[in-house]
Amino acid sequence: MRAIVGSRKSKSAGFLLSLVMAFSAGGAAFSAGGAMAASGSDEWRYYGGSHKFDRYSPLDLINKSNVGKLKTAWTRPAVDASILKQFPELTPSPYFRGTPIMIGRTLYAPNGVGLIEAFDAATGETRWAQQPFGGTFKDAAGGSTRGVDYWKNGDDERIVAVKGEYLYVLDAKTGAYIPSFGEKGRVFLRRHTPDNANYQGSNGPIVVGDVIVVSGTGGGHGANDGGIYKEGAPEDVRGYDVRTGALLWTFHVLPEPGEPGHETWTDEAASFTGNMGAWVSMSADDTLGYVYIPLTAPSNSFYGGQRPGDNLYANSLVVLDAKTGKRVWHYQMVHHDLWDYDNASPPTLATLKVDGKTIDAVIQPNKTGFLFVFDRKTGAPVWPIEERAVPKSNIPGEVTSPTQPFPSKPEPFDRQGVTEADLADFTPQIKGLTREFASQYDFAPMFTPPALYKEGGKLGSLTAPSGWGSGNWNTGAFDPETGMYYAVSMTMPGATSLAKPTDPKATIAYAGQPAGMPQVTRGPYGMGPQGLPLLKPPYGRITAYNMNKGEKAWMVANGDGPRDHPLLKDLKLPPLGTIGRPVPLVTKSLLFLGESGDAVFGNGGVTGMTGFRAYDKANGKVVWQMKLPAGTTGGPVTYAIDGKQYIVLPIGGKDVGGSWVALGL
Repeated sequence: MRAIVGSRKSKSAGFLLSLVMAFSAGGAAFSAGGAMAASGSDEWRYYGGSHKFDRYSPLDLINKSNVGKLKTAWTRPAVDASILKQFPELTPSPYFRGTPIMIGRTLYAPNGVGLIEAFDAATGETRWAQQPFGGTFKDAAGGSTRGVDYWKNGDDERIVAVKGEYLYVLDAKTGAYIPSFGEKGRVFLRRHTPDNANYQGSNGPIVVGDVIVVSGTGGGHGANDGGIYKEGAPEDVRGYDVRTGALLWTFHVLPEPGEPGHETWTDEAASFTGNMGAWVSMSADDTLGYVYIPLTAPSNSFYGGQRPGDNLYANSLVVLDAKTGKRVWHYQMVHHDLWDYDNASPPTLATLKVDGKTIDAVIQPNKTGFLFVFDRKTGAPVWPIEERAVPKSNIPGEVTSPTQPFPSKPEPFDRQGVTEADLADFTPQIKGLTREFASQYDFAPMFTPPALYKEGGKLGSLTAPSGWGSGNWNTGAFDPETGMYYAVSMTMPGATSLAKPTDPKATIAYAGQPAGMPQVTRGPYGMGPQGLPLLKPPYGRITAYNMNKGEKAWMVANGDGPRDHPLLKDLKLPPLGTIGRPVPLVTKSLLFLGESGDAVFGNGGVTGMTGFRAYDKANGKVVWQMKLPAGTTGGPVTYAIDGKQYIVLPIGGKDVGGSWVALGL
């Protein structure tokens, strides 16, 4: 094994207020340039709480002694009535991702179609709603995005957001477009390059100093998010002047000839490979002026025969100087990715005390279930990271990386790999069913490449995590007072097999699927025979770490899980944990966490109402819980006004649409 330091050189509509009410009973500092430098204790100034993305608030007005009295304070539909009146044909997705920020007494958030709304933080009443730029249905329609950022210089206060292919800057007081920014308030984000790829991104921008940093996912030809085509367009990271909208710099996530990292690609592969951008939110150190960017996987996500090499900067944490766009340092978490194991979680900036030494660190979760911890200024690992040998591929033309990085600390926050001992065995009948089902696959450790499918053979290598990962966009909250990090994850195994495609445009095909189709099923995704869970629980969990020591403190299941199955419902089972992507919120005394409303997971066996809980953050015991009519689809936030603390969270479900729900005492 060889220790690594730094980088590897060679390498829709809202639901009714009555529904929620029925179920609910029972000062920032600014830099000289005017940009946000720290989070106000009674506000929520960025999607992740602050630019550190710790999802933490020191507020304690809601605490262990009174959390049981929490009730719904107000609700608000995902799209303001004034917008729906203009465009009644709008159909917002129930996957409602708009997490608010709170400045002063106002909440600002993307609504269910991606327009920005400002509303009173105490009552939920509308202050303003962004009007579609061109006044057309096309300008109004779209999907919800994750968040916005705020910038101020004197009396000039701006809300910065991305909707569709445009970067927008709005007057925070009125919602009016800033006419001096770009083209009357917006900048077109589609690049003027030969690939001319559409801009795709839901993560939102971040403003560091006077620079807006934007990064999307890339795509093209179905390559985005695990597509089967080799061709695509990488989405570069870009910096824009917050006052004028002028493009200041571009960082190429796939290095161009002459740039560091280009040697990890062949010239041919560099000409057609796509994806690789950041679809999840970024974080920033406003004092250093650094922005931390978690990058995703390259196309094709499961076959790399046409892109030999380590493939920088795919699957890397890249740190840039926000003023210049120059790379400060980077680290690649997965070399030559064949599993879609991207950095799907926001980096968290934390100050740790390790062996008596104070370290300003960055914590980067990966879909693998690893936490990578670095000195945020230099990129030096806080604990050694070892390159360990991993299985080779049997796919013709595929050249896998011989090793992958394994952090020595902390231990993984979810299951890695699958063995027969991992299969569910609640009863002798279930034990027999899961083993019979699993016999279709080969058991495999993590980093086992997709197998070559042969007619009549095994369906693939069953491993964990699947391409959805253990950690995802929801993972991670940090308590700066205690040094505790809370990793929220899901246990979802999967299996991928590859076969020669029949579609000449396709790079590879998945076994048992029409070759060349860009959207296919890749294995069991956590569920086994007759809809039973395939593995032993928990399926959704919280893992708490003492990050000053790099040690796990405790782990508990989140949610009751899929217990209504006929073969499970009469068993006296503890909480099994719910598959999904809920977002944690940490306060001075409590850890809040819901259950995901992700339709893609079928609510992990949960239908209808889902839980929202307060945990004792010292030991993981449930202190309080309530039922919501739908799952949490964005991050909960907290703030205080006039001595009263609120918790606001986006929720959504296909039967009830999307809404914001505010809780208070």
